[in-house]
Amino acid sequence: MGLATEFDQDALHVALLETIENQSERQIAWLSKLISFASTRGCERPCQEWLSSEFAGRGWAVDAFTIDEVGLDDMPGAGVVVDADYCNALQVVADLGPGSGRSLILQGHVDVVPPGAPELWRHPPFEPQISDGFIHGRGAADMKVGVAEIIFALDALRMLGYRPAGQVYVETVTEEECTGNGALATLKRGYRADACFIPEPLGHRLLRAELGSVWFRARILGRPGHVLAANQADNAIMASRDYVDDLLDLTAEINEQARSHAWFGHIEDPVKFNLGRIRGGDWLGSVPSWCEIECRLSVLPGHANRDVRAWIAERIAATAERLGHSPPQVSFIGFQAEGHVFEPGTDAEAVLSRCHKLVLGTDMESFSMTATSDTRNYDLYYGIPTLCYGGIGEALHAPGEKADLASMKKTTAVIALFVAQWCGLKAAGDPD
Repeated sequence: MGLATEFDQDALHVALLETIENQSERQIAWLSKLISFASTRGCERPCQEWLSSEFAGRGWAVDAFTIDEVGLDDMPGAGVVVDADYCNALQVVADLGPGSGRSLILQGHVDVVPPGAPELWRHPPFEPQISDGFIHGRGAADMKVGVAEIIFALDALRMLGYRPAGQVYVETVTEEECTGNGALATLKRGYRADACFIPEPLGHRLLRAELGSVWFRARILGRPGHVLAANQADNAIMASRDYVDDLLDLTAEINEQARSHAWFGHIEDPVKFNLGRIRGGDWLGSVPSWCEIECRLSVLPGHANRDVRAWIAERIAATAERLGHSPPQVSFIGFQAEGHVFEPGTDAEAVLSRCHKLVLGTDMESFSMTATSDTRNYDLYYGIPTLCYGGIGEALHAPGEKADLASMKKTTAVIALFVAQWCGLKAAGDPD
């Protein structure tokens, strides 16, 4: 039997849709199991071990390894590891076997952000619920539904008697939400391909450009004392407001530069500052002597990370001088990710555009995202044409996170067709 490109793609599309529809209840149950793992940072191993067994059960060769095993000291774009143990940061790569067609990486991350205040959830965040055509739960959209789409796209092809004619690696990684180091670890391990596809929940749009991200911590020291003389002291926690206000001013200045940016100029204030965590003080009867703020600032494509870090450090130092403080200790933690543009015109994009139109009946749109993803690691640092495209998700990083189940089926079909057109297909029993 020849390659799928020799077949009627409309017929293959119809067969895939029928197969995916027939397997939809199984796919939902599989996704529900995946969501049930509370795979927040440092707790991803049980989820990854389950996935390893699922992949092995499909006859795929599985390589499970920790980030510590490969090391990232010489890797471009590596995030700064703080308060994390990489001995248990398990990454999983499944190899579907060699082939003569074009090769492909299909990647999804299984780490999820913390659920936050439990009172804001209508149900426990790791007990998925289905209602109104959505599956609800932490990580449902970001991005465990993408992992389910990858697996069931390949399952659907297998059920139709096919396997990819090119080498396919299925990767489930961690650290996407905080450093990108999981994806980098797979590259350091040696996994490369002619293209990479990451189905993040982007509303059936293609990621054209993304902002980078710099995370940092500033330790502010005040002038402590007893509360009876609070007017003579300097409350470090209260002083943090001045530092945040000045960092917001810096953000506004960068957004002025963004007005003329080729890919972000059409977006009002694309660069985002976030005060993500604050802690300080030791005793309610004492004026706090210290406060730590942990923050995130976006990075425009074309801005060097070293420059952004310098701007942050300079602005914090200027605030300290104005307040008469000793300069806060500034440390860079987590993400140190460049912004990146995924240039149009690749063969991979052309194939995806055809598959999107076949399934959804519309021309594929692209957009610029005011956040970051793993996608840059493959494209920017290793020259692997990388597509970030996926279905519909809502309330990402918020209580009530959910993924659209009808969209899941469409995306599953798009991925299956992309594998067929990019790698080609062989009959399941054909030799390599």
